[in-house]
Amino acid sequence: MHVPDGFINAPVSVAAGVVAAGAVAVSLRGARRELDERTAPLAGLVAAFIFAVQMLNFPVAAGTSGHLLGGALAAILVGPWTGVLCIAVVLLMQGILFADGGLTALGVNISVMGVVTVVVAYALFRGLVLLLPRTRASVTAASFVAALVSVPAAAAAFTALYAIGGTTHVPVAKVLTAMVGVHTLIGIGEAVITMLTVGAVVAVRPDLVYGARGLTAPLKLRVDGELVDAAPAAAPAAGSGSPKKVWIGGLVTALVLAGFVSFYASASPDGLEKVAADKGIDAKVEDHAAADSPLADYGVKGIETARLSGGLAGAIGVGATLAVGTGAFWVVRRRRAHAETTA
Repeated sequence: MHVPDGFINAPVSVAAGVVAAGAVAVSLRGARRELDERTAPLAGLVAAFIFAVQMLNFPVAAGTSGHLLGGALAAILVGPWTGVLCIAVVLLMQGILFADGGLTALGVNISVMGVVTVVVAYALFRGLVLLLPRTRASVTAASFVAALVSVPAAAAAFTALYAIGGTTHVPVAKVLTAMVGVHTLIGIGEAVITMLTVGAVVAVRPDLVYGARGLTAPLKLRVDGELVDAAPAAAPAAGSGSPKKVWIGGLVTALVLAGFVSFYASASPDGLEKVAADKGIDAKVEDHAAADSPLADYGVKGIETARLSGGLAGAIGVGATLAVGTGAFWVVRRRRAHAETTA
């Protein structure tokens, strides 16, 4: 759902940019409460993993594909404030390096794909885990529902921006019906990917999943016919080990997905591209400012072999996103540590 330049007029794009900048600024402060020595490097990995999975377009209907937006996944794994920052980093890397998503539309994309998906998904996720039994299975199930709803919510948010500042004159009702319809299908794919990823991490290291913190009921023992809390030593010491194995496993997975599996992704236009072409929303689309980037369109210029070119571009993207994301989150973490020592 990367909005290119030219879909939304300049005043609305600027307004969305202000909203996005404000959301990022607020998220930088909020992320200080979510990040610690273990989770800061994992947040950078989450951004890189989302970048990789977004390269894997999957078919959802005849001639239409979809890809992960990632807001729900990021919010559940590393927290809502950090989740907004993860998506912002991904979109920035995609726009600057790969000419994916307009640069003047960066604020629109962060607002729609980052802020809306994170807010909707995490609010729904938290509501569900409070209602469901306090188990790991509940976290996984809630992640599925939250991710599913977040995608059509983002489609509706784009339609609202189009209604205010669209550069073409397509009836808003037609745009809304088409966008929400196709992105509900895409949401199913998003939900499956989110559920599988969250479930995999929860199964190995639930202490590293932000959305799973404090959800597991304390271990109970029956003593003289009464249930009492077990001594701390009797419970598993979740979180006592290093997250290094999770980090390495996640990085290898991201590199394989971006560098190899992405070659087999669907070549059909994604939901927004398909709706834009069918309804005429793209009549005034503009050339991307980074169209001459050596990595534009997820290929390395000068390398003729498509598989090698795309795979190398994907690996570079994962590395760049990981480096920028990890650097940013370490700075946020250090500012928190500084504030704690001076308090």
